[in-house]
Amino acid sequence: MSLLDIHGLSTRLASEAGWVHALDDISLAIEKGQTFALVGESGCGKSMTALSIARLLPDSGAIVAGQVKLSEGIASTEGTDVLRISETAMRTLRGKRIAMIFQEPGTSLNPVMTVGDQLTEIICLHTGASKAQALKEAEEWLARVGIPEPAKRLQQYPFEMSGGQKQRVMIAMALSVKPDLLIADEPTTALDVSIQAQVLDLLKTLQREQGMAMLLITHDLAIVKQMADTVGLMYAGQLVEKASTAEFFAAPRHPYAHALVKSLPSQAQRGQALYALEGRVPSLVNPQPGCRFAARCMHAQDNCQESTPELSAATDTHVVRCFYHADLSFKKPQANLQAADDSVSIGKQGKVVLQTVSLSVAYPEKGGLLKKQFKPVLNKLDITLQQGRTVALVGESGSGKTTAARALLGLLGSNAKVDGDVLMESRPLRQWAERGPQGWRSKIQFVFQDPFASLNPRHRIAEILEEPLLSLRPDMDAQARALRIAKVIDQVSMPAEALARFPHEFSGGQRQRIAIARALVSEPKILICDEPTSALDVSVQAQILNLLKRLQNETGVALLFITHNLAVVQYLADEVVVLRHGDVVERGSAEHLFANPQHAYTRQLIDAAPVL
Repeated sequence: MSLLDIHGLSTRLASEAGWVHALDDISLAIEKGQTFALVGESGCGKSMTALSIARLLPDSGAIVAGQVKLSEGIASTEGTDVLRISETAMRTLRGKRIAMIFQEPGTSLNPVMTVGDQLTEIICLHTGASKAQALKEAEEWLARVGIPEPAKRLQQYPFEMSGGQKQRVMIAMALSVKPDLLIADEPTTALDVSIQAQVLDLLKTLQREQGMAMLLITHDLAIVKQMADTVGLMYAGQLVEKASTAEFFAAPRHPYAHALVKSLPSQAQRGQALYALEGRVPSLVNPQPGCRFAARCMHAQDNCQESTPELSAATDTHVVRCFYHADLSFKKPQANLQAADDSVSIGKQGKVVLQTVSLSVAYPEKGGLLKKQFKPVLNKLDITLQQGRTVALVGESGSGKTTAARALLGLLGSNAKVDGDVLMESRPLRQWAERGPQGWRSKIQFVFQDPFASLNPRHRIAEILEEPLLSLRPDMDAQARALRIAKVIDQVSMPAEALARFPHEFSGGQRQRIAIARALVSEPKILICDEPTSALDVSVQAQILNLLKRLQNETGVALLFITHNLAVVQYLADEVVVLRHGDVVERGSAEHLFANPQHAYTRQLIDAAPVL
């Protein structure tokens, strides 16, 4: 039998509205040394599948049917059904035979234990190593996942590390016990392309060395193509397509699969709106019969609404849940192929709205008793933002990208040493008023990576959008604020009734739209976007990128776009600035820089990025 064999797995979650059918009849198998990739939008059931396998469901969850068998060895024909063993026995399997990398490392690491203590605890518990041996192995594993100065990092607490570093610690913890099965839930979301490549190479090496099987959950289809042997596409709690990786990308059969592939940005699509799958995953509370994708499918027929399709064989190695998968002619709707309308912004482009002049930042380090030492993290950065154009900042974690953004906004705090200048419309920011209709803070706004963390969960959307106006635009009365809020919520394609709701009532993509609306409400001239799409599914990412391009055309806003997704840079950016250890190593137009990179580091970043 396979190392992991799942048959008919069904999971339910209790809610006030009724039973949520989180998983319905999931069947898949993962061979020793193989990778099975689960893909699909947020809310489709990918993470719930992982939690069900490891029996880590919330108190409201229950597995109501199915088997999850873990093979005892190569010669085993039966295996252990992990759903039938005691919790004590399951604890023995977890961590040793089944290890997990969670999507959010900040909530998975113990904040009151050092990284070294957490790593050595795992190694000692599951391998029987001594404390000294475990400490040595922990340092080796931190080095293998690309963490610099691993001996020093062992003494640090999680809050002293960046998001990417915490994710690498989680990966080291999972791999250090050499599990038979690794469940990796978005393991590289917070990583830049070079560290991502290093971690993926490490996972491949371990698979070759010890035959580790991997269930990979990700929304990055390029990583799936590079890493997976088999792909399972999930939608609304069901597997809707399963095939070998080569067959899935060469000939996807389900309409949903085509929609995801079409949504991916690339340089070839510059000037065009990306294909964006409208709508959202349906409610899974007591779902009705019929295809769950029918409401969003351009090929749906009457029987799709009435009858539930089963998984049927398209080839010997390819199954799909669609009545018409063999007969469909897939074409992009013409509305989504229209080139972006630049007529609004052509006259606005060219005017310089923001410049940095030799902008440098250094942070204090521990020094002698009377001597204060500073470590430079950004060195003489010169960038120019023009109305209606986009500059992308790219580079590894720690290269100074976010520091540059925070320096522009004056958010570094009094301990940081900042040199150089920031000019808005040729005047230093210190010569502008900070607040009010002519204040610089209303003209420069920020879109954060995680919209859920940046939106106040206790405030309705109307209050969230009004707050910047109360703070930055005291000249506006209540009526003017209400009109501005109504306009901006419409600009980001959200309904007016959204203003009366709370952030938790929206999907990730909708929350990011609200975050963009909040940034736009004060009518800024510059938007600084720090990884605004890294946590989003490809279909939602396409919606947000289309939105940013449309808003830029309508308003002429200049974008400073910070990201490690080079495909997004190729699609969106006019100019690219490459940072390494705080220094600009290369800059140029997106078209020329990707076609002919001059610096070895730029070539390294481009080569490390997975491509379809």
